[in-house]
This record gives sequence, C-alpha cells and structure tokens, in this order.
Amino acid sequence: MFDLDVVELSRLQFAVTAMYHFIFVPLTLGLSVILAIMESVYVMTGRQVWREMTKFWGVLFGINFAMGVATGIVMEFQFGMNWAYYSHYVGDIFGAPLAIEGLMAFFLEATFIGLFFFGWNKMSKLAHLAVTWCVALGSNLSALWILIANGWMQNPAGSVFNPDTMRMEITNFAEVIFNPVAQAKFVHTVSAGYVTGAVFVLAISAFYLLRNRHVEFAKRSMAVASAFGLASALSVVVLGDESGYALTDHQQMKLAAIEGMWETEEPPASFTVFGLPNMETRHTDYEVKIPWVMGLIATRSWDGEVPGINALVQRADEHIRQGILAWDALQDLRADRTDTGALARFREHQAYLGYAFLLDPYVEDYRLATDAEIAQAAWDTVPHVPSLFWMFRGMVGLGFYFIALFAVAFYLTSTKRQDNRLFLHVALWTLPLPWLASQLGWVVAEFGRQPWIIEGVLPTAFAVSQLSVLDVWLTLIGFVAIYTVLLFVEIKLMVRTIRTGPVGVGAPAPAGQPVFAATGPAALAGGDD
Repeated sequence: MFDLDVVELSRLQFAVTAMYHFIFVPLTLGLSVILAIMESVYVMTGRQVWREMTKFWGVLFGINFAMGVATGIVMEFQFGMNWAYYSHYVGDIFGAPLAIEGLMAFFLEATFIGLFFFGWNKMSKLAHLAVTWCVALGSNLSALWILIANGWMQNPAGSVFNPDTMRMEITNFAEVIFNPVAQAKFVHTVSAGYVTGAVFVLAISAFYLLRNRHVEFAKRSMAVASAFGLASALSVVVLGDESGYALTDHQQMKLAAIEGMWETEEPPASFTVFGLPNMETRHTDYEVKIPWVMGLIATRSWDGEVPGINALVQRADEHIRQGILAWDALQDLRADRTDTGALARFREHQAYLGYAFLLDPYVEDYRLATDAEIAQAAWDTVPHVPSLFWMFRGMVGLGFYFIALFAVAFYLTSTKRQDNRLFLHVALWTLPLPWLASQLGWVVAEFGRQPWIIEGVLPTAFAVSQLSVLDVWLTLIGFVAIYTVLLFVEIKLMVRTIRTGPVGVGAPAPAGQPVFAATGPAALAGGDD
C-alpha cells in the first residue's frame, strides 16, 4: 500500500471527485446560455430550424446535467464524511451558502429543466423561452453559491473565532456573499464555462461540416458558438486579471508562487514568461521576464509592491509567534472562562491563531517551539512552486489560444467561409482543451492555498475526520470506479446522439447510419457516415 496518511488520502479523494465533477459543470454552464440564445432567435424569427437546434443541443445538455448531478451530490456529503472537524469548525458559515445553493439554485434549475424538455407543445413560445432562461439562471446561481463558499475558504471574510464555542461564526453575512475573492472567482469560472460550451458547439458543428451533414444546422450553430465564444474567451482573460488583483490583497503567497518570485522586486514587478523554479535552491533559474507587467496586473499601479516568497515566509514567521500568544491565552480561557486578562490577550492576537496550528507537526505545546521549528513551520506556508508556475502558464496559454480560435471562427462565419477544412479540423481537435484549461485553473486555485483549508485560519491537516487509511482507500477506489463508469456512460450517450444528429432527435437514426462508435474526437472525425 502507498505510504499516504489519512490527510493526504482525504485530499486526494476530494481532488479526484471534484475534478471528475468539474468535467460536467463547465459544459452545463456554457450550454445553458447557448440554448437560451438559440431559443431567443427562434422566438424572434419564428424559423423552425432554431427550434430544432435548441432541442438538439438541449438533449446533449440534459445528458451532461444528469451526470453532473450524480457526481455533485457526493461533494457535499464528503464534508461530513472525510472532513468532520472542518464541518464542526466552520459549519455555521460554510453550510449557509451550500444550503442556499440546494434550495434556491439547484431546485430552480432542476424544476425548469423538466419544463424545458416536456413543455414544448404545452406552453407558449414566450413561456418556454422564459423557462429556458430560468434554466440558465439556475445553472449560474448554483455556481455562484458554491463559489461563495469556496471564496470564503480562500478569504474568510465576515467571520470570527468564538473562544466560548471554539468555532468560527458569522459576523456579517453580506461580507460572506460579497467577498471580493468569491465574486472574482465566480465571474472567471462562469466565463470559462461559457468558453467550454462554445468550443463544444463549435467542434461538433465542425464535425458535421467535415462530413457534409446537417450543413445549415451546423453553420448556424457555428455562428452562435463563434460570437458567444469570442466574447466569453475575451472576458475570461479580463476577469482573470481581476482574480489576480484579488490575490494581491488576500493570497499573496499563492500569487508569489505562481510567479516563481522568491525575492521582492522594485515596483512595478516583472512578469516571468519562462523560468525553472527550484524548491531546493529557492531560486528561479533561466528567467525570461516582461518588465512592469506583474506589478500593473497585481496592484493596478506603478508603485505597488508585490512581495516575494522569502518576504512572505518572514511574515509568516512573525504571524506564528503572534499565534502562539493567542493559543497561550486560549489555554488560560479554557481553564477559566471568566479570566478577563486572558480574553484581552486573546482578542489582541486572535487573528493569528491559525498560524500557531502550523507548529503541530513539530511540537505538542506550541509555547515550547524553538526558533528552528517556527522557521520550518513558516516555510510550510509555501506551496509547490514549480507545479503552480507551469500549470498557471498552461492555463493562460490555452486562454489566449481560445481567443485566437474564436476570432478566426467569427471571421469565417461572418464571411460565409465556414467550409475551410483546416480550420474545421483544428476546431474539432480543440474539443478537449477547455476541460484541460478548467482543470488546470481548479488545481492552481486549490493547490495554491495549501497548507490552508481556510486561508490563515485552519490548516488542512487539522480538518480531517478520524478515519483509518483503509477507510479512505476503500471510498476513494469506490468513487473513482463509479465516476469512471458515469463518465463513460456520458461519453457514449453524447457520441451516440451526435452521430445520430439533429434529424434523429426523438427518432431513430436513418437505416444503415451508425449511432455509436469509439469515443473521443478521433472517433467523431473517423469512419464513414
């Protein structure tokens, strides 16, 4: 058996299930809005082809939505199963947006999806259009409340530790909702989902055009995808800049690690295009930099400072020492709740209590920690720099590629030259790339805040349940097996529906036409039709 403890296995399990779930989420976000756009055109023009387009892409949306629900249910249950102390410590805060997501967003979305599929011949055009837009709204609201919860983990605004209950509690729910990190993550994530939906429609339309099938349908779909995708891809880059600006105030270590910036530079800091960060030498070799760019992005000024990793480690060292004072006062309070002196000392240093917990692997009584142990705990606040450095650049590179792809697509559709076979092949083989970009972004966001499960408040190692290694291994293997089956089922259903085509929606495929072959872009592009 691998030498992994419960904390590492629990992290791995949550990462695996979250990344599986996030295969389905971006496409749901993107297709929901594309459906609403297509049906709006149908209502305005009355042309039947737009109704059939909406119904066809709606079938693919429904398949994806069902799989997303199946994989998403497990995510919330994991907090009680694998992260029991986390749930106890922050449940009063973290549980609220999750509950609202389930009650307001998910049920809104699920209810209107039923009306979308079964209401075509029972509702007026305008009523059904309203239903479709409600599906899109519900999808976006689901993402909003989930990202409010996640944003609070990155920046725990509107809350405070209560020494009487030994838990975090809400002090201002509005600050939780309007957390700048959560808002930046929401718009960036949703825009990335829109890009995914647009690439999906563009790639499948390219497949039809390459096979000379459903040509008018494909051209119209490509026109919608190219315009919507170009706007979305541009917004991802712009809103990604906003996310970087949010990091400057709330997650400076993540920002420094993404940049491989060990030393603080004179403002405005440079952006490192290429480099080889080295965790052992604590230096980035072979750097290629663009002057001023990082400082302008991160601080929106010419004189704003972007601190380097070494400076932030020194700051963490000071925070740990402050946290020891808070922890010492907390021990006195636990012994005597009426000790006003201890309460005053705790209030003075309580903002740094979480940093004291970083000493747990090195010393049982934090007050006895040596300078060397404090220094080691301070360096534990540095995530794995090379991984973040290259994953971020991969994500950004793909983002600019999508802009170029949709710009070309928009030009070709505007000039009625969608039959350019080189572009169609490129569009088809682009199909998996938005998922790769989304997964890279998720890993950068979550891996970059380690060792914290709640930034500056609770280390990840403190948050797990009291489970055995075997318990977590069994559930991890079970989830991977089930999720893999669900992913295979989705791909099979998607490919079957795509190969059948819009003519076959609700009806069998024409005689002799294959309805399923091997999965993936290669399968769609290959074979006779």
